[in-house]
Amino acid sequence: METRRDIFQAIADPTRRAIISLIALQAMTPNALAEHFNSSRQAVSKHIKILTECELVKQEQQGREIYYLLDIEKMKEIDKWLNQFRKIWETQFNQLDKVLSTLKKQRK
Repeated sequence: METRRDIFQAIADPTRRAIISLIALQAMTPNALAEHFNSSRQAVSKHIKILTECELVKQEQQGREIYYLLDIEKMKEIDKWLNQFRKIWETQFNQLDKVLSTLKKQRK
């Protein structure tokens, strides 16, 4: 399947992020997912379709049911992008910790 949408465009929507959170815990059918939202099954299916097109979600046929599950490898792409910012804020927090520790020692 060719990726049609940008992965960050897909996770920009709060409903799609909620779907990702749900299927991160366990594979779910569209009906089971729809029970968690105040929208129609068709609306949830459209969100699942977008997530599937971005390859964030995989589907598995089990009997007559289709289960959706998270593609962890694709989530690593998001993590890789965020990691560059994580390093920046961790460095800044570490510097703040050193300043606070120095100030604390000076007061004693």
